[in-house]
Amino acid sequence: MNDLSKLPSDPPLEQQAIHAKCVHSTGTFVEFKEEGVEQSIPDRFEQQVANYPDRVAVIGKTVSFTYEALNKLANRLARAILNQCGQGAEPIALLFEQGTPVIAAILGVLKAGKICVPLDPSYPRARISHMLEDSQAALIVTNNRQHDLARVVAQNSRQLLDIDALGSSISDENLGISLPPETPYGIFYTSGSTGEPKGVVDNHRNMLYHIMAYTNAIHICAEDRLTLLHSLSFRAAEMHLFGALLNGAALFPLDLKETGIGNLAAWLNHQGITVYHSIPMVFRQFAQTLTGKLGVPTLRLIHLSGAAASRREVELYKEHFGPQCLFLHRMGFTEGYTVRWYFMDQATQIAGNRVPVGYPVGKTQVLLVNEAGKEVGPEGEIGEIAVKSRYLSPGYWRRPDLTEAAFLADPAGGNERIYRTGDLGRIGSDGCLEHLGRKDFQVKIRGYRIDVAEIESALLDHAAIKEAVVTARQEASGDTVLVAYLVPVQGCVPPNSELRRFLQVTLPDYMVPSAFVTLEALPLTPNGKLDYRALPARERLRPELEVAYVAPKSEIEQDIATIWQEVLSLEKVGVQDNFFDLGGHSLLLAKVQSKLQAILQRDLPIVDLFEHPTINTLVRYVSQQQRGQATSQPNDELVEHLRVGKNRRRQLSQRRERTRGIL
Repeated sequence: MNDLSKLPSDPPLEQQAIHAKCVHSTGTFVEFKEEGVEQSIPDRFEQQVANYPDRVAVIGKTVSFTYEALNKLANRLARAILNQCGQGAEPIALLFEQGTPVIAAILGVLKAGKICVPLDPSYPRARISHMLEDSQAALIVTNNRQHDLARVVAQNSRQLLDIDALGSSISDENLGISLPPETPYGIFYTSGSTGEPKGVVDNHRNMLYHIMAYTNAIHICAEDRLTLLHSLSFRAAEMHLFGALLNGAALFPLDLKETGIGNLAAWLNHQGITVYHSIPMVFRQFAQTLTGKLGVPTLRLIHLSGAAASRREVELYKEHFGPQCLFLHRMGFTEGYTVRWYFMDQATQIAGNRVPVGYPVGKTQVLLVNEAGKEVGPEGEIGEIAVKSRYLSPGYWRRPDLTEAAFLADPAGGNERIYRTGDLGRIGSDGCLEHLGRKDFQVKIRGYRIDVAEIESALLDHAAIKEAVVTARQEASGDTVLVAYLVPVQGCVPPNSELRRFLQVTLPDYMVPSAFVTLEALPLTPNGKLDYRALPARERLRPELEVAYVAPKSEIEQDIATIWQEVLSLEKVGVQDNFFDLGGHSLLLAKVQSKLQAILQRDLPIVDLFEHPTINTLVRYVSQQQRGQATSQPNDELVEHLRVGKNRRRQLSQRRERTRGIL
């Protein structure tokens, strides 16, 4: 068994030394005390209003608020909500674009003792309607800009409250509503295995606990300026939303869909941002727009989460940011929020392509379990990541069945529970966790277990490729193949043959994708993560190769081309095309061998096929072998073999058709 009690309780000295540098230059940090967790989010916010009434809280594109002004608007909205809905912790939907108003709306909903259900107006209407129906929100809070959309999705069955139309007579004093810390504060919809989003519930205590851990880890202070680049429907957005507003810091929301990543560096510099947070893909695209060191001199921390970071992101950090800026890789889940993190500086070395997710966060414990739910061991063995904590989500909204399946009681009988994440990991002897991807994304190709992240990292080393995703696809034949989806830096990606040669320098043949699909952009889910379901199936068209297409001419060439098309699932192949550049591999070549031998009525060693991977060289070689002398044209004997083989296949096909008719 993997006895976690034997692992070091503290991170290694190197991590502690980096962590100790994570402070604002003013040194004005105030510790978030643990007793502060046992209150409500509005209570903690109102303490910051009292401490920093005139300090800017939120700076948006067109509207900014001081802490006092933000608090007063939230109070007025809270009273308007209570006037329409009365008391009680019921769901309230929020439909806003990214910006300052939605932040005031969230605080207003919480001050009224209600449960936030943030909706992104860019979601498909069907998804918004599903969330409204599932959450049973009776009220939609919105603004002038989204009012028409809110009226459409409300379908005359829900009330609307426009924050831009609040009456001036509504009091802006604090409401003084006492909320127990276990009161639900939000429902966050995440993708479900059935294809429909499911709502994850969380409460005030849990959120405050995780903000306490984050605050104390990176020493957020009132002088900090934090980005808000995520949609507020994405759970990770709360890290900076509340990380700023519950510590007297300034929050800077920005809609990247509207402004574009190309303008991000200028915005960060203009605003003097100190703490940056995004998913790795956004950071990678942003960092690639930078030139030279010190891209954003005021940054003291780059924080990536929401997906696994790769060595490429660390390299870009080292290339464009100075020693004053640290790098944080965080792992979390909607159901469990932050569970591990790993701090890096300019001297940190990353072995391999994966960036570790690091060491424990507070009192949250990570276990590695097998299919039966038993801990694996010893150190270094791969298992499913399970999170043990008191501060896990209470469960899924109106889905006790899913809650019971995902959250397990503590076998020791305490007040902690265990959440099985579905992700794979490995813990080293120093207690560092390495994330190995989703259990359902681990693939086996021809008997080999493959980590697609390694292939993706290798593809990103190619100068012409900006983004890369590799997945396993099952062909109609039942074979599983690797398909790479590529976004070029500009123009188009190189031919398949060039990409294969490039990958073969660092990867074994079984890890080289069978197909390469070029996309203008990777498809994303509404919360900004990669949408694997939206990746298109690979086409049956002949791929782009370095050689031009030359059609089969002779009967022999056409027959072999037909076999290749069937085995490779392609509509056409040329006589100068390389079998392996078309996506072939050794197992598929064995199928070709079997079919060719049936036609030729003779043995054809597979080594001969490896040595002659194009149709024209193969025909020439077989002709030479048949005649026992050098010739560039197929002989009559070979033609006769092929003709007999074709007749035999036709007879078998006719016999099968007659049999099928009788049955």
